[in-house]
Amino acid sequence: MPPLIPFEEIAHYFAEFQHSAFRLETRRGYATDRNGDRFKAFMRGIDPAPEPDHPWNVNVREKTVAGARFSRVRIIDEPPTDGQRFLMATAAGNAEAGEDIRVLPRAEAEQLGVDLAHDFWLFDSTTLVRMHIDDTDTTIGVEVVTDPAAVLAACRARDTAQAAAVPTAKVWAAVRSTV
Repeated sequence: MPPLIPFEEIAHYFAEFQHSAFRLETRRGYATDRNGDRFKAFMRGIDPAPEPDHPWNVNVREKTVAGARFSRVRIIDEPPTDGQRFLMATAAGNAEAGEDIRVLPRAEAEQLGVDLAHDFWLFDSTTLVRMHIDDTDTTIGVEVVTDPAAVLAACRARDTAQAAAVPTAKVWAAVRSTV
């Protein structure tokens, strides 16, 4: 395994990127979500309220007003897990801030050849941040990769996933009607 650094050490990329920040989310859930009060309330049937003043949303608004783009594709199972449903339920607040969040069924992503081995962030199509997540869905660290071949592979995964994915709101409306 490559040397890992704490996620906090790459936080500056979210303020410093110039053009695009893209996230591929491959997990069926995340420990940080499951341990949070919003997730616990969601599991009791309470819809998560948007958080426009959350630092994430403030940064997304500022960057998008400046012309940059935040986007992500979340890989979902059919039917979606509780963690994936929670992420779809919270996406509206991120979208209001300016983030383009889409979903892609896992089977379709696999058929398209999207590498689902790691969640990652891709900044300005030049810097890849691979997230290493353990069996409990806890991020144990990240690796910053600038190797052109690895970055190109991430760009291809992004482009393939984004082209096939659909807006979260559309899928969430269908999922909500079944629960």
